[in-house]
Amino acid sequence: MDFVTVPTIKMEILYVFVIIHHKTRKIIQFGVTKNPNSSWVKQQLRNATPYGQKPKYLIHDNDPVFRSREIQDFLKITGIRSKPTSYRSPWQNAYVERVNGTLRREVLDYLIPLHDTHLEKKLAEYILYYNNDRTHQGINRKTPNLCPTYLPISVENSKLKETPVFGGLYHTYKRVS
Repeated sequence: MDFVTVPTIKMEILYVFVIIHHKTRKIIQFGVTKNPNSSWVKQQLRNATPYGQKPKYLIHDNDPVFRSREIQDFLKITGIRSKPTSYRSPWQNAYVERVNGTLRREVLDYLIPLHDTHLEKKLAEYILYYNNDRTHQGINRKTPNLCPTYLPISVENSKLKETPVFGGLYHTYKRVS
């Protein structure tokens, strides 16, 4: 888990909270807030672990919110081991840092949010694309949520449906029968 900071059009700072699954690279949970306190992060962790679906451990940096007593107690109660990285060592949590960079390059460089709900709506749209349609080099050019497998057919007999994503910045393609 980690935070990304985003300035709004009014130059307010918003914080984007992201939790990813290391093996699949799937973004499991995200949230946007102006004030990332430990109570808010605790609720995000609850949302990410419904019905006892929890990881063995959670890797995070040494952000004071992540190291807070409230978060550490919550992780202990739920049976999740806290794995903080060393100070000033972002490479120890490389997967989430990679996601943060991807969010910056593919979304935040093209968007100046008006407010937190605007950013949350746009990120929800992008994360749906990220998890279902965007291929990832680290998982052999597959998507985090596996897409359907099609039987091979000739190019002449194949038809694709194009769907614009994120205002046409990206597109998805699905085979039409």
